[in-house]
Amino acid sequence: MTTTPPTITLDDVRDAAARLKGIAHRTPVLRSRTLDALVGAEVLLKCENFQRVGAFKFRGAYNAASRLAPEQLARGIAAYSSGNHAQAVALAARELGTTAVIVMPEDAPRSKRAATEGYGAEIVTYDRYTGDRVAIAEALAADRGLALIPPYEHPHVMAGQGTAALELLEEAGELDALLVPVGGGGLIAGSATAVKGLRPGTRIVGVEPEAGDDTKRSLEAGRRVEIPVPRTIADGQALHTPGELTFSVNRRLVDDIALVGDDEIRAAMRFAFERLKIVVEPSGATPLAALLAGRAGVLPRRVGVIVSGGNIDTGRFAELCGGA
Repeated sequence: MTTTPPTITLDDVRDAAARLKGIAHRTPVLRSRTLDALVGAEVLLKCENFQRVGAFKFRGAYNAASRLAPEQLARGIAAYSSGNHAQAVALAARELGTTAVIVMPEDAPRSKRAATEGYGAEIVTYDRYTGDRVAIAEALAADRGLALIPPYEHPHVMAGQGTAALELLEEAGELDALLVPVGGGGLIAGSATAVKGLRPGTRIVGVEPEAGDDTKRSLEAGRRVEIPVPRTIADGQALHTPGELTFSVNRRLVDDIALVGDDEIRAAMRFAFERLKIVVEPSGATPLAALLAGRAGVLPRRVGVIVSGGNIDTGRFAELCGGA
């Protein structure tokens, strides 16, 4: 009898951390007595909204891009993303002295597209509801001879993302649970690998928008399940199925998935702004929403939360959070 080895290991995450040292920001861990009192637990917020490009994605993008052979780097990099991975690859390419071409949905937030172009990337757009972004990016990369760095389906990307959780453990110590946003599954795969490798008893809880519960359904079914492309304010989590590589990790290491509604996400964004004094984008607010709305079940004593990003422009923020 043979067993399939894990896609990534704790050593891969540690190696990524060494590679990112001095390149990625070591983001702050925030506490709030008000939040603790509201949810009945000690909550430690790992604020990746303060990461370079405003989201955790820079960790995985740079870890993967920096490992390319010099001749491949010279030809350039391609990626597909709704925004944060796009910015991350664009910045990683600039840091490494090469170019990037990014496939982005036509309805990607304007601020994310502008930032991606600001880092020097070329943008190719598609319709997220009718187009196949993976096929478009693969064809483009093959035609131009570019290295394709996907947003989550890559061991080096997953390992890089896991460095956020590794830093949280190094600063916070023992955690009883960790809440992580789930889109394609790369952040939670890397985070779970790091945390379970160091603290096997820590409960790993992913958080998805109610309209985009593909990972929850997949874990319950024991196989990857496809759903219609979800319509949710959490654009970074608007996926129709988990990644194959990420799901192979998450089905082993993730303990539960909580779901939150768009109104609960809006409330969490307002709470973060008004009480914590930080700006969080919808996808980054989903774990906080799960805590505030009681969607994460009975909480243990010490809970870590990865606030995955803060890329949202003022107009969109006001539109989502301006109401009562």
